[in-house]
Amino acid sequence: FVGLRNFANIVGTPKFQTALKNTLIFALLSQLVILLLSHALALALQKEFRAKKLLRFLILLPWVAPISIGTIGWLWIFDSTYSVLNWTLRLLGLVHGQGFMWLGVPNLAMGSIIAVHVWRQLPLATVILLAGHSSISKDIHDAAAVDGASFWRHFLQVTVPLILPISLVALLFGLIFTFTDMIIIYNLTRGGPFDSTQVLASL
Repeated sequence: FVGLRNFANIVGTPKFQTALKNTLIFALLSQLVILLLSHALALALQKEFRAKKLLRFLILLPWVAPISIGTIGWLWIFDSTYSVLNWTLRLLGLVHGQGFMWLGVPNLAMGSIIAVHVWRQLPLATVILLAGHSSISKDIHDAAAVDGASFWRHFLQVTVPLILPISLVALLFGLIFTFTDMIIIYNLTRGGPFDSTQVLASL
């Protein structure tokens, strides 16, 4: 009988500690970006404009599309030789020569998987926050406008407190999916290079 010795041994290994640190970085950074972008999209989608339904469809597309197929597309976008991203940056004159090895450099690889994860999770957070924004009574917004509140004062002191419970729900769902999902990392980097994108789920 070894009790909890196996758990104590694994916690002390450098590989586990690296995966734990990467998991926290991956989860916190991606959720911060997702919350900011989903708030902006939810506010934009509340307005009436042409092609609103088409935009909603395009926003929801990453969530309904099979993630394995999506990551294969991103694998091509980040390819070190045929990257459409590098081609675009060269066309704009922002880089010269071969370009970046997006999945071959530790910091770039982590940034790349965070970007793909944001692309994947943003639709769900946007739908949740759009429901939260829509549930706020129009009378409250009208009262703030009559009182002369600026956009930021209105947003920070009226909108944010009222949708805080909904925002926490979106954050909770996002963290659960982030801590348990390993498809993006497995398909893009397999945890490399040098375990720089290894997270607990993939480990």
